[in-house]
Amino acid sequence: MTRLSAICLLIFSSFFTLAQRNCISSEYALSHPFSSHSQISNNRARVARDTMSNETIIIPVVIHVIYKANEQNISEVQIQSQIDALNKDYSRLNADTANIPVAFKNAVADCKIKFCLAKVDPLGRLTSGISRSYTSNDYFLGDDAMKFKATGGQDAWDSKRYLNIWICNLFGRSLGYATLPGSPFDKDGVVINYDVFGTQGTLRAPFNKGRTATHEIGHWMGLLHIWGDDLCGNDGVDDTPSQKSYNFGCPSFPRMSTCSPDSNGDMYMNFMDFVDDACMNMFSYGQKNKMRSCFSMNGFRNTFLDADACDSSLAVGGALPDSTMGAPVVIPEEGNFSVSPNPAQSFISIKGSDNFDVIGRSFEVFNMYGQKVLEFTCNFSGYKANVASLSSGVYMIRTGKKVARFIKL
Repeated sequence: MTRLSAICLLIFSSFFTLAQRNCISSEYALSHPFSSHSQISNNRARVARDTMSNETIIIPVVIHVIYKANEQNISEVQIQSQIDALNKDYSRLNADTANIPVAFKNAVADCKIKFCLAKVDPLGRLTSGISRSYTSNDYFLGDDAMKFKATGGQDAWDSKRYLNIWICNLFGRSLGYATLPGSPFDKDGVVINYDVFGTQGTLRAPFNKGRTATHEIGHWMGLLHIWGDDLCGNDGVDDTPSQKSYNFGCPSFPRMSTCSPDSNGDMYMNFMDFVDDACMNMFSYGQKNKMRSCFSMNGFRNTFLDADACDSSLAVGGALPDSTMGAPVVIPEEGNFSVSPNPAQSFISIKGSDNFDVIGRSFEVFNMYGQKVLEFTCNFSGYKANVASLSSGVYMIRTGKKVARFIKL
């Protein structure tokens, strides 16, 4: 999408009433075509597996807050309120399921998907799961500029392991947009306007219950708008009834259209329609199955099944501010030997303590999946092991029962 066409799209959206939802994910998808080969692997060694039927899929999230004005630099409380709202909406724990018409009660699904703010960053360090950066941009368009430092935004974390959510000031009336599964790795994620993210804090009614993020993350997991972005369109889900177009505001049941298959009318309370936050409250079983299929053996989101960034016990070193990405990390020794430099790029040296001689000892290096990736013997003092071929990440090094960790950049 050219900057001019993006401006035209967003100016067009500004003509909608101030209280009407506007998601531009479908327009974004049309103007950003991708192929199944566009997602670049991070080359982490892993053994793919399929989802289990009752498995709760846990998705680590990193929030990139990009601000110019103070009110755009939203609080941790506001961010956590959004995570809490997502976990209720995707687990059928939201209290407003009580408002679902009887005709659709049996269609409401617990998607068994949960979200957490990442506790471990891509270099293995403790993190809050929130990065903050000042921008000189007054606003952002739907052209992905917020996703790159070079254009006033913030670069994505590894999108095979983290759901990247960019919070910024979007131009016009757009509330947000998302990439679909299979999008380029450096753009993959969700963009949300700062004043519609969360359930408390700097918020704009009637989009103050966190449903913009619920809606956009649905796109990120492959869902289309419920009307299929066409007159009487098809969203590819069998149990969402056909409807003529989107709904807005708070309709009354039944909401009939010329495309309604029966007297129940539109499923306007579905998270993938355009109604106000207070009036959307459900995903269907068909939508649940479609989202979870992204995590199946051959799904674009399969790598999230072993994403471990929600487990702080896997972090190395102390907590560092997210603004210090790339700074040196001090890692405590976990045995009677140490590894340097740490982080390392090409070589590591092993040094023993006064009562532990490393000369003549064999060392094994394992990735975070427990797979041995390297083996060597320290034949002399100051021996250097070549780790240049290893992928970036956290590794364990072991000799006997003694273990230490190091980071490969």
